[in-house]
Parts: sequence; structure tokens; C-alpha cells
Amino acid sequence: MTTRIKLSLLASAPLWLVASTGIAHAQAFYLQEQSARGAGRAFSGEAADTGPQSLWWNPAAIADIETTEAAIAASAILPRGKVIDDGTVIVRPRQAPAAIGGNPVSKNPINNGVLPSGAVAMPLGERVAIGLAVTSPYSFTTNYDADSWARYSADKTRLRTIDIQPSVGVSVFDWLRVGAAVNVEYTDAELGNKLPNLTAALPDGQQVLKGDGWDVGWTAGVQMHNDWATVGISYKSAIEHTLKGSVEISGLVGPLAGGNATIDGIKARFKTPAQIIVGGRFRATDALTVNMQGIRYTWTDFDTIDLGAPLDTAIPENYRNTWSLAAGLDYAATPDLTLRAGVQRTLTPTQDGNRDARVPDSNRWNFGAGGSYRLTPRFTIDAAANYVAFKDETIDRITAAYVGEAAQTPIVTNGRLEEAHALVFSLGGHVAF
Repeated sequence: MTTRIKLSLLASAPLWLVASTGIAHAQAFYLQEQSARGAGRAFSGEAADTGPQSLWWNPAAIADIETTEAAIAASAILPRGKVIDDGTVIVRPRQAPAAIGGNPVSKNPINNGVLPSGAVAMPLGERVAIGLAVTSPYSFTTNYDADSWARYSADKTRLRTIDIQPSVGVSVFDWLRVGAAVNVEYTDAELGNKLPNLTAALPDGQQVLKGDGWDVGWTAGVQMHNDWATVGISYKSAIEHTLKGSVEISGLVGPLAGGNATIDGIKARFKTPAQIIVGGRFRATDALTVNMQGIRYTWTDFDTIDLGAPLDTAIPENYRNTWSLAAGLDYAATPDLTLRAGVQRTLTPTQDGNRDARVPDSNRWNFGAGGSYRLTPRFTIDAAANYVAFKDETIDRITAAYVGEAAQTPIVTNGRLEEAHALVFSLGGHVAF
């Protein structure tokens, strides 16, 4: 029975507990919407800006604050797109290759959602400050219809993360700020996909995996500044996640019925990538600030998902390292109103031959606009809108159910992502006490 479950899992090889966001935001299943202020300039200067709104990107951002400050934000994320079958076939035992069947067009499989974030910072004397950021960097839900052509590699996925980042920032010299933080991250995930029975006339089986766990990483950064420029550099470590959960397989009939079972206590291990962030803010005039930022993501850390006993197998992911580049402007139109705009280019870590319907990711452009308005001397409201345009891309990862058994069933995927885009609306506030 354990062997049958182990082999059945390979039908969902594209991701076990982490695939979720697909065509949504920064890249793959990472979300960058942790600041409404940053969204307005397409996240082009966060490592070099100051205050709790930039704490996620660089803990040095709070080093010179003079009063206690807090910021909250929420982003409504509205992804759209089509995941289309372009000739996927299934090869059941002793049968000729056949069309996968089902609905050949899956529209908007990535659910709409709201992503909250918040941070607070407090000075301890003239040169030291402490802070706390609470974010959700890997969270969303995909939901394909039960009759979708992609059902054997992607059905329903739910991922929630909560990242709690206590931080300290120190103003070492008048020109140098440094910071360090611990990232305590909770992950809760559920993944499901269909399993083929031995003939197309039989209804599909079902596989559902669940797991959760707490893990720890760290962040460190510096900011160098003078009267007209600030340069920020930070490093967010990769986090090795260990999720403990269960797998349940049901609906298999005939010779496959022995695979129906539930196993508890399964552990899955995987890494989310490190980030090397370099940002700059340059005062061109008294009113105009130019922002730039580049991020290198070590997505090769997400090379496999390792499943522990009793399954004892590794699922290859084969992501590649990649980057994002952004540029933007802040313009102080009045003493109370600041306008922003920016553009960001990001490459996907998914590769041809390894891209599946659960994470139908592609290269994208992110265009942002927004602003801040100071309602009172201590309270400012931030708002932004982003349009993310995704390149059409192939979905072409071959999977198989019941590998190594007489019932082995390859699924030769041939699909594509088309007309994908996302609208993101962010609203936040910043208060000084």
C-alpha cells in the first residue's frame, strides 16, 4: 500500500505543498505586495527607503526613526488568464495514446485574494531602533474545475504563509545604517489533484496532501546615505521548510483500489529562495526622487521536494536563478501629496520542459502608479494600482501516475498560458506616535 501511494504521488510531481500563486505577482509563488507605498513605484526603491514600510526589504530602514511608527497595508490581487490544452495525451496501460479529455480551456484558475501586511518600529535612544514586520510572502489559492484538462497535475491548491520578522536597526555613523532580523515563518498548505483510473469510462480518483510547519531564516542589510542619495543592500536568506502532514488517496477502483489509503506523519522538505537586494534613491530636485532596485533570487534552492518516510522520495523541480529590475519616481506635488510611478521587469524561474499548470508562470512587466497624502501631521494614507502583463508561455511538464508498476500512466502535457494579466490595488496607512 505504501509503495502504491509513493508511486501515485509522482503524478503530482510539479509541486507538493508549495505551488500556489502561478500568474499572480513577483515570480513563481512569491508575493512582493508588502507595502502600498512601494507598490506605487513598482517596488523600485524599497531597500533604500526608510520607515516600517521598508522593513521587509531591509531592517536598516528603521535605524534613524525619531518616533514610534506603524504601517499597515492590504492588496487586492485580481489575476486573469487562460490555461489551454494544445494536445495533451494520456497513455493508459495497453491502450493507445488518447486525448486527455475534459474542458480544454481553464479560465482564471488563480483565485482573487487580499494580501495584508503590517509593521511597527520604535526608537531606543538616538541611534538604535527595534521593529516587527508581519507579512505573507508565499500565499494564494488555485482552483481548477474538476473536469479541467489539467486535473492530473493541478486541481486545487491552497497555501498560506505568515512571516514574523523582529528586527533591529542601528545608525553606526551619520552616513551608515545597519540592520538585522530573524524571519519566523509559518506555512500551511493543502494540495489536490486527480488520479486516472485504468479506463476513461471510470471516474477519476483523488489525491489530497496537507501539511504545516514553523521554520526560521534571517535578513541583514545596510544603507549608505548623504544629502542627495541613499543606497541600500540587503540579503534575505533561503528558508528550509519542513512541513508535517498527511496524504489521502481515494476513488481508485479495480486493480488500483489497493492504493486507497490515508497516511499521517509524512514530512516534506523544500527551500524557498534567498534574495540579494540592491536599491537606490536619488534626489534629482527638491521635489523629485529617482528610485532603482534589482533583486537576485536563488530559485535553484528550490531544486527538489524531499518526502520522508514512509514515502522516501524526491520530486525534482528544476527552477533556475533569476532576477527583477525596477525603476520609479517619487514626486512631491505639494507638502502633503506625493505622487509615484514605476515599472518592473521580472523573469520567471520556471523552465521550458518543467512548467506545469499548477504554476503557469512566465516573464512579466509590472506597471505601477500611486501616491501618498498626509491627512494630519501624524497620519498619511498610501494608495497604488499595478498592472502586470505576462508573456504567453508553454505548459509542457510530462508526469506519470503509478511509476514503475504495470499500471504506469504517462501524461504528456502540451498546453499554453495565454492572455494572462493581473490587476493589483493596494491601500495602506502610516502613523507616527
